Amino acid sequence: MSGKITQRGALSLLLFLAQAVTPTWLAGSGYYPDESYNEVYAEEVPQVPALDYRVPRWCYTLNIQDGEATCYSPRGGNYHSSLGTRCELSCDRGFRLIGRRSVQCLPSRRWSGTAYCRQMRCHTLPFITSGTYTCTNGVLLDSRCDYSCSSGYHLEGDRSRICMEDGQWSGGEPVCVDIDPPKIRCPHSREKMAEPEKLTARVYWDPPLVKDSADGTITRVTLRGPEPGSHFPEGEHVIRYTAYDRAYNRASCKFIVKVQVRRCPSLKPPQHGYLTCTSAGNNYGATCEYHCDGGYERQGTPSRVCQSSRQWSGSPPICAPMKINVNVNSAAGLLDQFYEKQRLLIISAPDPSNRYYKMQISMLQQSTCGLDLRHVTIIELVGQPPQEVGRIREQQLSANIIEELRSRLKGHREGVGRNPS
Repeated sequence: MSGKITQRGALSLLLFLAQAVTPTWLAGSGYYPDESYNEVYAEEVPQVPALDYRVPRWCYTLNIQDGEATCYSPRGGNYHSSLGTRCELSCDRGFRLIGRRSVQCLPSRRWSGTAYCRQMRCHTLPFITSGTYTCTNGVLLDSRCDYSCSSGYHLEGDRSRICMEDGQWSGGEPVCVDIDPPKIRCPHSREKMAEPEKLTARVYWDPPLVKDSADGTITRVTLRGPEPGSHFPEGEHVIRYTAYDRAYNRASCKFIVKVQVRRCPSLKPPQHGYLTCTSAGNNYGATCEYHCDGGYERQGTPSRVCQSSRQWSGSPPICAPMKINVNVNSAAGLLDQFYEKQRLLIISAPDPSNRYYKMQISMLQQSTCGLDLRHVTIIELVGQPPQEVGRIREQQLSANIIEELRSRLKGHREGVGRNPS
């Protein structure tokens, strides 16, 4: 019995090997065994042919698609499918072996297991917000996926990922972030002339043009400076706008509002006179009136206006010494000479020593009474007949004119001789 295997012993050995190598099939694997993959099945028929080791070809030749089988026969040489041959199975790069890594040719003329090569794949990459990616070979091994972001966004993280042999992608998932500021365009700078008799101008403008470079959302626009339609004084004024997007990026723009005031050359007051002007005195629309000091009268244009051409209207008047004719027949003739020329102040006292008279003269000389004597002519009536004196500066008045003036004053103030008028 030594060195021999009986038929019963051979049958027992066959059943044992058949039970040990029954393949386990993975549900849903998509694999269906056929002869091209040399699957091994358990022997169900109890009758087994006698083993004949002299037959060189025993099992089907292994053919692993997308892989290879490295076999070692006990007979040596090229007997790679004879009884007892053991084959090591492997897959090409990019494929994964599913099943047994090593099989043996059994007495049942079948291999002790089965295997196949499945193409390796990585999972499908998820899409990223505000971006996309393109891959060279889908989800297969060595496929490279390059990421890019939508306009206005910048990529942070890995720009490319590669499908590796372990079925995982290299690197990590990047993100697209909005770091670009909005685009903002302000109105053009502008100049405007001040309105007549004013030193300001009302200026209007349209709001700035604002656009976000990413998702198009502008959350806030602020203004630093006066609102449109405001009155701007003379000079340059900087108006600045700032826009903010949803990612808190900001952008600013500015423009200048320049207000000019048309001005005429400064007027000089007349000799023996002065000027009173409206507004700033020499701006467009301002009016200047000429006045003469006491004892002088204006000859020429009473007022001049600063025009838009920056020139004064008319020509300057002069202040000539006032010619007062005291040799008139009545007080009315005397007073008519002052009509619309000078303001007239009449002081009447019974004698030069009267304390009210002295007090008024002193106050007038010191200008403590608030009168501007430059445009006031004073008539003094002092004393009583036959020593009464009436004078305008050095010119003497006749007695009858003095009495007429005093009679007129009685209607306004009683007590000639008691209180100066």
